Amino acid sequence: MNNTLVKGLQLLEVLARSEKPLGVSELAVLLGLGKSNVHRLLQALVELRYAVKQEQTSGYSASLKVWELGTALSGRMSIRNAAISEMDKLLASTRETVHLSVLDGDEVVYVHKLDSPEPVRSYSEVGGRAPAHCVATGKAIFAWQPEQRIAAISTRLVAHTPRTIVEPAAFAREMQKVRTQGYAVNKGEWRESVWGIAAPIRDSAGNVIAAIGISGPAARMKPAQLKNMAASVVGAAQAVTTTLNSGQ
Repeated sequence: MNNTLVKGLQLLEVLARSEKPLGVSELAVLLGLGKSNVHRLLQALVELRYAVKQEQTSGYSASLKVWELGTALSGRMSIRNAAISEMDKLLASTRETVHLSVLDGDEVVYVHKLDSPEPVRSYSEVGGRAPAHCVATGKAIFAWQPEQRIAAISTRLVAHTPRTIVEPAAFAREMQKVRTQGYAVNKGEWRESVWGIAAPIRDSAGNVIAAIGISGPAARMKPAQLKNMAASVVGAAQAVTTTLNSGQ
């Protein structure tokens, strides 16, 4: 285990739990470390904006960045709890892998997933990531982002299969299509043999904050079945949105 990392995290925990700024000497005593070591760790935390130095007292406090991270995690857990029941229903009705995703930069993070019971299925893991522009849950979230953000991601689209949309104008049309029909489809754009369908989850202000979707082998997710599957996914997303915003 990286001792420097461990000490830095222990220092950050002390700062986060303290009700007042702490000086180098106080921190050295609390952590059982030398002052020079504490000072180096503090400089790193300040540089990364996890800590701030109070000029009046020369003490250090945890920054709002720590609070932001905790708030983001709390929000993801709330979405997960609100979605579990609908994910179970979606798995039962489609027998395909179910994903719950949130956006992080240009990627989606899988907050929760349920594996298909079929022997041949799509594979992923909770905490795993995928490029948002070529998976269904990512496109379902991206489509409702501000135009400036969509334009920005359009300039850095990377092809992962021959089906990945990488031309900016084509991507803009795809985002409009997602908004019009209310759901996104991935036709082998991330993994050539895997298709997916996803729909957006909204907060109480109507902002898209996550997406729920299914994915499976292209051989099972045939075009003739997509509309019926999409209706189930959209219904699940709407039910999660209602649960999330009703405080249940």
